[in-house]
Amino acid sequence: MSVSERYRQAWESYWQQTSDAPGEAIWDADPSLSAAPHLDLLAPYADSSLPVVDLGCGNGTQTRYLAARFGRAVGVDLSRAAVEHARRADPAGTAEYRQLSLTDAAGVAELARRLGDANVYMRAVIHQSDAVDRHPVAEAVATLLGRRGRGFVVELTAESKAVLAELTASPDGPPLKLRRVFDHGLRPADAADKEVPEVLAEAGLEILAEGPTALAQTEQWPDGSRVELPARWFVVSRA
Repeated sequence: MSVSERYRQAWESYWQQTSDAPGEAIWDADPSLSAAPHLDLLAPYADSSLPVVDLGCGNGTQTRYLAARFGRAVGVDLSRAAVEHARRADPAGTAEYRQLSLTDAAGVAELARRLGDANVYMRAVIHQSDAVDRHPVAEAVATLLGRRGRGFVVELTAESKAVLAELTASPDGPPLKLRRVFDHGLRPADAADKEVPEVLAEAGLEILAEGPTALAQTEQWPDGSRVELPARWFVVSRA
């Protein structure tokens, strides 16, 4: 089995065994904690009349929010089961959803031809992709942006590993939502911090702005506070 196929099957099994309940995935935070503040950072650089593509859309929670801020929103995910989740959650069809591997250069190019220049929203995809797939993922961002599009890329940092380790170290082991991530062979925060800007640059992307942030999760600490994972955001364009 190829690396990419192993990765695809891991995500397929994860989403097949995830219910439609909002927040069951540990990263499925409300858009007010995710896409909304991210778009505030992207807005000064992006033309909102262009379509937006949500890469790694999962069950489409953020995609549906993006559809309210852009004229057209397309959610893309490697997992067919994830895309089915997204479509069930969006009976009004406020956004479009498509199963596509970002390593499929021909498929990405076809989507780019269909949409024209587009903005891209990508939350926490590079860090948990297999190493050989990280460059193709960044290249997919560049292809979809075209000349006028702008991208918002946010990725977990190495510091988040310490947070996850602390979360896992409770007497009962990791909480259920995090345990499911590990059980399916998914590896959060697997990319080194320096690798993310490197793969963006090697894909022909220019970093227009960047800064630290934290990605809200749907798990809580024992004191009831929300788990947040340290991350870094980048606004990018084609160089």
